[in-house]
Amino acid sequence: MKSLKTLLAGALLMFSASVSAQATYEAADGSVYTFKKHAFIDLQAGLQHTLGEAKFKDLLSPNLQGALGYQFSPVIGARLQANFWQSKGGWNGYGNPPYTKDYAFDYVAPGVDVIFNLSNLIGGYNPTRVVSVAAFLGGGANIAMHNGQVNGIKQELGAKAATDMLLEYVWDGTKVRPFGRGGLQLNFRLGDMVDLFLEGNANILSDKYNSKKAGNPDWYFNGLVGLRVNLGKTYTKQEPVVTPPPTQPTIPTVPVTQPTKPEPVTPPVVTVEPLRRDIFFVINKYEIRESERSKVAEIAAYLNKYPNAKVALCGYADAGTGNDQINDRLGRQRVNVVKDMLVKEFYIPESRITTDSKGAREQPFAINEQNRVTIAIAE
Repeated sequence: MKSLKTLLAGALLMFSASVSAQATYEAADGSVYTFKKHAFIDLQAGLQHTLGEAKFKDLLSPNLQGALGYQFSPVIGARLQANFWQSKGGWNGYGNPPYTKDYAFDYVAPGVDVIFNLSNLIGGYNPTRVVSVAAFLGGGANIAMHNGQVNGIKQELGAKAATDMLLEYVWDGTKVRPFGRGGLQLNFRLGDMVDLFLEGNANILSDKYNSKKAGNPDWYFNGLVGLRVNLGKTYTKQEPVVTPPPTQPTIPTVPVTQPTKPEPVTPPVVTVEPLRRDIFFVINKYEIRESERSKVAEIAAYLNKYPNAKVALCGYADAGTGNDQINDRLGRQRVNVVKDMLVKEFYIPESRITTDSKGAREQPFAINEQNRVTIAIAE
């Protein structure tokens, strides 16, 4: 009972952590991946070892498993699975006189598993991760059948000898028993649609599963290899926003004519072109990405070149997500972080900077994702 409580507490802890797990990933090139819910199919084959009194190799049998699942978040998934084929039992020099023999019977075990992606839980969501680890807990009904081999052994031994060989729970026909299970998966990403994965799972049933009376639950262990095929897209991808290279302000040349009479020379008036830069942000974030920092540096260079120039900063959020309270806060945070960079990293006086925030009440761009922005205009 204590171990069961510990197991449930661990599952609850993983579920709680998964609720707050991030669902976006920014690649080195600035592309932003956002998780998308999707279904998947598992097809697996391998071997089973049924715990018992025979040699390890004599208790190995073929095993198959198929599943239909759904990934609800980067961490939490679930699947309806059916594990089936064969279990075994036997003895190796057991009893007096020593008796050695093995037997097999068939089963099918449909059930439900809840899957926790430990790599995304601990390391953060990353749809391009090559190797990932997942754990799962589940249960269902084991439907056992074709138990004729051990029934024949019991008749051959006789009632007393069969009891000496622990055969007190011999069953016939079809028997349905509940089972619980847990295990680990090691996934290797082959592409957006397909994973190769290894699975090991341990299954616990009542003592009567293998027809023997041992005074403890019966166990079987499956080692499987298979493919997971994702049905539909698993993420959406936002390409980095590319802005045109900055244009250098042009200084017109004023021809100087030599007057016939000495006159005061009026210095030429230099026209300074305003400079605008759009600093873009990731959804629900206000940190300046590496790809956007050069834009802030260009604003600072402009202000240093023209000592009388000032810069106006205005922050925005996209209207497609969040609410006014969240978007107003994001707009202020996005404008303040640009101001702080100008002041703290480039030593621009605060008196030369004005700030404003429109939240999502104004949308300067037609494309929704581009409205996660601070617009800087220096002149």
